[in-house]
Amino acid sequence: MKILIAASEAVPFCKTGGLADVVGALGQKLGAAGHDVCLVLPKYRRVEASALEGGIARPIELPLGGQKVTASLRFLHRRAVSVYLVDYPTFYDREGLYGFDGKDYPDNDRRFILFCRAALEGCRAVGFKPDVIHCHDWQTALIPAYLKRSYGSDPFFADTASVLTIHNLAYQGNFGREALDQAGFSAEDFASDRFEYYGKFSFLKAGILCADRLSTVSATYAREIQESEERGFGFEGLLRKRGSDLEGILNGIDTELWNPETDSYLPARFSARDHARGKAVCKRAVQKEAGLRLEPQTPLVGIVSRLDYQKGLDLAIAAIAPRLGRCQLAVLGEGDAALQQEFASMARRHPGMAHFRSGFDEAFAHLLYAGCDLFLMPSRFEPCGLGQMIAMRYGGVPVVTRTGGLADTVSESSSEGRPANGFVAKPGDTQDLGAALDRALAGYAGRVKAAMESRFSWDQSVNAYLELYRKAIESRAGSATRGRR
Repeated sequence: MKILIAASEAVPFCKTGGLADVVGALGQKLGAAGHDVCLVLPKYRRVEASALEGGIARPIELPLGGQKVTASLRFLHRRAVSVYLVDYPTFYDREGLYGFDGKDYPDNDRRFILFCRAALEGCRAVGFKPDVIHCHDWQTALIPAYLKRSYGSDPFFADTASVLTIHNLAYQGNFGREALDQAGFSAEDFASDRFEYYGKFSFLKAGILCADRLSTVSATYAREIQESEERGFGFEGLLRKRGSDLEGILNGIDTELWNPETDSYLPARFSARDHARGKAVCKRAVQKEAGLRLEPQTPLVGIVSRLDYQKGLDLAIAAIAPRLGRCQLAVLGEGDAALQQEFASMARRHPGMAHFRSGFDEAFAHLLYAGCDLFLMPSRFEPCGLGQMIAMRYGGVPVVTRTGGLADTVSESSSEGRPANGFVAKPGDTQDLGAALDRALAGYAGRVKAAMESRFSWDQSVNAYLELYRKAIESRAGSATRGRR
């Protein structure tokens, strides 16, 4: 199968969050399975030109706002995937991927309109005729709309189907009316039954309406975004209408990168069979590096997270503060300034028992996953979550809320059909989170092995995506047949 993956970020080239991990791992797994896979990304400043092979593949001319602009395609081959980078310095040679200093770039509409056009025109330029284009989040959601509207009669894309994966419905790509003109759609598309959303042109709505198949990143989240206004962010009705085309496919983790038996960042390596000594060495290393008391018997709670209201970390602060003394806390993350200040203040008030490190430190993240006894992830909503899976692989027993992918990966009771591998609280409930922490502090040791034996590889997920691609291709073929009648 010929598969084009279009995304705004992917490891190892550019990353702001879990989307990059998912896209990078999925592409490699599909390529390793024998499929012809191309990945297309913007060439941001942080994607080093020295990493490219072959330089500029060729210039491509792209429509934008009634004019033509010329971008370049650069290419390289990484393991089992061909990678094409859209090089247009005016839009992508910037400090951040989506914004800087906490603010989105005001021209993000034009930046990703151009990228969506380049993904399609780039295929034509290099002669790659995809069977399916797999789009990720709002930044690429116009691709299915272009396939249906602008390229509907183009023989090059006559058999190309589209899949749109929604990683987080809270991010929708909603822009002013003028963005519709920049994208080249008609005035008729600015309507409530088309691409208009509360007076804005919504990239994500266009993708939801036009993609042949839809997916999101866990079965529970797929259900939540159809049932709940709080989770659906205004799209729940539209998603219910497309419910038969929407599937929840749980993300996997890169089990080669996240492997406590081979991880070069760890002072001691270990497996599920012999974890006790290795985890003890890693825990002591965390305590030393974080300036915590070297108390091997005191449970260490870890948090590795984007600091955001969605992640429920204000609830974490309220729940864990009165329990410091019975446990230690080490936090690694960046994001909301108020949350950063609160964690920093907690660390100052509880020297030796709490530590906060702002930013992202790859080495410390690996060490903290391996050294923590408990991993706290109390999200208000969580489409999938990777942190709890990584923590379990390293023997960190998760304390999570019952939502989205957290509900699909963590069980407190074996009666749920899975081994009891963690502790679960109600979303948005500080008191219930505190009670779950109490249960965890008293009983985590008996769940370390079950957590480490939980399996979250990409193998099952890749098979599910391949089946979804086949369904999308069948839908596309059926639509084409109906259109010729």
